[in-house]
Amino acid sequence: MAASGANVAAPALRQFTFFDVIQVKDIHDLGSSPDVFKKAPEISTIISSSAGPLVADIHGSVFLLSRDFEVVKSWLAHTGGRVTHMAERKGILVTLGEEDAARHPFLKVWDLEKTEKKTGAPVLLRSAKVQSGNRPHPVSTIALSAALSYLAIGLGDGTVLLYRHLDQSIFSGSTSLTALPKPRVIHESPTEPVTGLGFKEPSEEYPNVHLFIVTTNRVLCYQASGKGSGAAPTVVHEVGCGLGCATMDMNAEDIVVAKDEAIYVCSTDGRGASYAYEGPKAMAIAHLNYVVVVSPPFAPSGSAASQTIRNFVARSPVPVSTDITKVTVFDLDNKFAAYSGTFTDGVREVISVWKRLYVLSNDGKLFCLEEKPTATQLDMLYQRSLYPTALSLAKSQNLDESIVADIYRQYGDHLYSKADYDNAMQQFVKTIGHVQPSYVIRKFLDAQRIHNLVTYLQELHAVGLANSDHTTLLLNTYTKLKDVTRLDSFIKREAKRATDGEKDELPFDLDTAIRVCRQAGYFEHASYLAKKYERHEDYLRIQIEDAGNYKDALMYLRRLGAEAAEANLARYGRAMLDSLPEETTQLLIDLCTSLAPLSIEDDQPVAPTRQSSSVGPSYLSYLAINRGTATAPTASSDSATVRPGDAISRRDSMPDISRTSTPPPSTPTTGAPTKARVTSVKRPSPRLYFAHFIDHMDHFVRFLETVALRRWGQTLDTTEAELSVETDASADENAEKRDQVAVWNTLLELYLSQAGPDGGAGEKALRLLERADLPYDPTHALILCSTRAYTPGLVLLWERAGAHEDVLRFWMARDAAGAPGASTEVVRCLAAYGEGRPQLYPLVLRFLTSSPELLARHREDVARVLEHIDAERIMPPLAVVQVLSRNGVTSVGLVKEWLMTRIRQAQSEVQTDQQLINSYRAETQTKLKQVEELADPDKPRVFHVTQCSACGGQLDLPSVHFMCNHSYHQRCLVDHDTECPNCARSHGIIREIRRNNERLADQHELFLSEVREGGFTALAGGFSRGALNMSRLEDVSV
Repeated sequence: MAASGANVAAPALRQFTFFDVIQVKDIHDLGSSPDVFKKAPEISTIISSSAGPLVADIHGSVFLLSRDFEVVKSWLAHTGGRVTHMAERKGILVTLGEEDAARHPFLKVWDLEKTEKKTGAPVLLRSAKVQSGNRPHPVSTIALSAALSYLAIGLGDGTVLLYRHLDQSIFSGSTSLTALPKPRVIHESPTEPVTGLGFKEPSEEYPNVHLFIVTTNRVLCYQASGKGSGAAPTVVHEVGCGLGCATMDMNAEDIVVAKDEAIYVCSTDGRGASYAYEGPKAMAIAHLNYVVVVSPPFAPSGSAASQTIRNFVARSPVPVSTDITKVTVFDLDNKFAAYSGTFTDGVREVISVWKRLYVLSNDGKLFCLEEKPTATQLDMLYQRSLYPTALSLAKSQNLDESIVADIYRQYGDHLYSKADYDNAMQQFVKTIGHVQPSYVIRKFLDAQRIHNLVTYLQELHAVGLANSDHTTLLLNTYTKLKDVTRLDSFIKREAKRATDGEKDELPFDLDTAIRVCRQAGYFEHASYLAKKYERHEDYLRIQIEDAGNYKDALMYLRRLGAEAAEANLARYGRAMLDSLPEETTQLLIDLCTSLAPLSIEDDQPVAPTRQSSSVGPSYLSYLAINRGTATAPTASSDSATVRPGDAISRRDSMPDISRTSTPPPSTPTTGAPTKARVTSVKRPSPRLYFAHFIDHMDHFVRFLETVALRRWGQTLDTTEAELSVETDASADENAEKRDQVAVWNTLLELYLSQAGPDGGAGEKALRLLERADLPYDPTHALILCSTRAYTPGLVLLWERAGAHEDVLRFWMARDAAGAPGASTEVVRCLAAYGEGRPQLYPLVLRFLTSSPELLARHREDVARVLEHIDAERIMPPLAVVQVLSRNGVTSVGLVKEWLMTRIRQAQSEVQTDQQLINSYRAETQTKLKQVEELADPDKPRVFHVTQCSACGGQLDLPSVHFMCNHSYHQRCLVDHDTECPNCARSHGIIREIRRNNERLADQHELFLSEVREGGFTALAGGFSRGALNMSRLEDVSV
């Protein structure tokens, strides 16, 4: 009977019951064991093979069994003797046995995959005696290499025979059964019988084949192949074992030796690990990753050292009088006994086949040691809180990582429940990637174990599985613990190098790290990260908003280059101007004017500025609102390249505003912004920065004047030498023109806003307006001068725009407002503008006669105006009278002489016109009478002409007379014309004039424009051309 093993282990190895003992029954008779094992005493040896279990008996027969332990094939291998040993590889079976006809053991080689047609037995490939010397010696053990290359046979006299190239001999095609290679004696020890053999198969690390030789006193190693093979075996361990107590492990790398005091593992380099397990051993075999050790029969005792024996005795109802055999299954890798049980009928053989373990008792019963599922084994370990053993078991069986991680989690929970937080955290760290981080974090937040939490969060970041919340928590723990050293180490971690061409991956969320360091007051660390990873906006925000280090921010901006500095200055320019107005203004000037990369040497103030005015310009605000519409094109200049400046230091001075006294991490040189050497850089539009100068008008003036001079070569000072200006060949001309207009418009506004009693700024404004080559907007300038009441500018702009009437009206309004000298300016302007502008004289005449005071001061001027009006016939006398008589200011005596002269001239013109009218009427009557006579058919026409109007000769017949009193010889008329040749030309001219008049009569827009320009004269001309004749309108309507 089989007894279950106990749970108490020997001192060196824990003991478990990971195997269940199940008796195997015959498939045809469930009440008994398989038939082949009923005669167990006659069984000489059993091995497992690739075809199934092979059983040999003392009669020389071999049986091949199926999975149901039924005989599939059997044959007589050795006649008249027994089979002592078997070994199988790749379907080739090697048997060693005794035969009647020979004194020496026989070696036979069988092909299990081929069958004799007559007998049904496997094909016998080779058969030969095993002989070493003249005296026969029994075979104690054999070993066959996996590739069939080597066969080793150990004899009872301590001799070891080695057959080389066995596979070549077997498959050579020779039909001779004795064609085997000659064995070589590789070891002799007459006093130490060979008790075990095993081949170490080649591997990548050890490419040679080695043979382990185990005697009763030693373990030796013999190199069978490769360089150095053939030498004498070397001793690897000075402890041997009994027959059958040595076996190769599952990987055929090391040999396991079971001694009474312990179990030893030996390799080619020497003895390896050993495991304490006292007691006599009768057998040792390898099963998967286990080693099965069978003890010889012994009498059980309640005082035995083994808990298994004591439990067996305690469970027996009556005193035990028979011997028992103990079977123990060891897991040497994990250092525990997976099973330990007793068998009352002794153990005949232990077989490892089909990944199962079978035990054959002496009474023919077959038991299967079936391994429990891994999950069940782990549960048993969990119940005993043996989590390290469970982890070792899971790893040795190559379980999924998620299962291993779950074991770590349970182990961590176990240690956490015992308040062993440090070791618990070591286990939780190994669950990263499989267990939600919140599960662990919540535990250690509740327990206030911040140091352990830091360890977990650090590892979470190291493997790249941390999110922004984890980064926030980790940095907060650093700052709470004031652990600046670890904080430095954390933020100085290098990014993981990407192998697929993507961007390097940071071990933490950069935005979160910067934000938390800022919130905690660690500005140095936040700026370190921002500068290292080129987060320019964050770096400037820290330096300006948090640290207040404007100088460092300014130097950093200068190093950024045009494009990056452009966007950041648009955001922080005002704050920097408030702190460093001179340096910031110079930076903005360089940024807007230089086509070469900026350098820190350029950051020098140019000239002292004046006290800024508190007056807020309205036009400036308008420009600030629309500053975003300007875009600067990519620069491409032919100017010389400027080398970037040297690297700058982190900062010149920094107030101690961090909450820690530990020095911050040094600024990385690789992370600082650097500029490539380029031929040109983009120049932004200066309009982007107008709004920043709202409280710095003096610096604003300097900025605009310098930009205009260095960017476009424009200045108010005409005495300056011509400046060489960097030209941008690819710049957008329209955008540049808009920028120029904006700059000069704003400068004009600033000049006007800063105009004071000294008149300096006002003088600049007037000089600007006088410069027609400067691209300011006259309309805006007019608005500004009007808003600021800047009279010289208004007059200048009106004069330039040709609005002379507006100038006169302006001075007239000023006179009405009581301004002294305004009326004199009106007279002066009339004298200046009057030539060619007659419409101004009626306006001035009306103004000068609008009040007695004006008339009294400008009586002579009025006379001159009237003389000019009369001389140029600007106004009719009636219109002049109407102007003068509109109020009671002007007396008749003032214009008496002028009126008398105009009346006499008018009377003379009337008489002349009347005479012309009379003459036109008389001529018309004559023409009408002549037409009437010509049209009267009853009144004959008498021709008295005697000369030809063409040739001047005397008329003779035939002659032609025309109604116009011209007569011709018929021969003088070309093609007998029906029209008088002399009158035809004048008549043609008249007809062409009439046709043109008719065409013009249809062009109404032209006629209306003539009426608007000429007035009554154009209307009278239309009548004269017949354009308004009623008869023609009737013809058109028809």
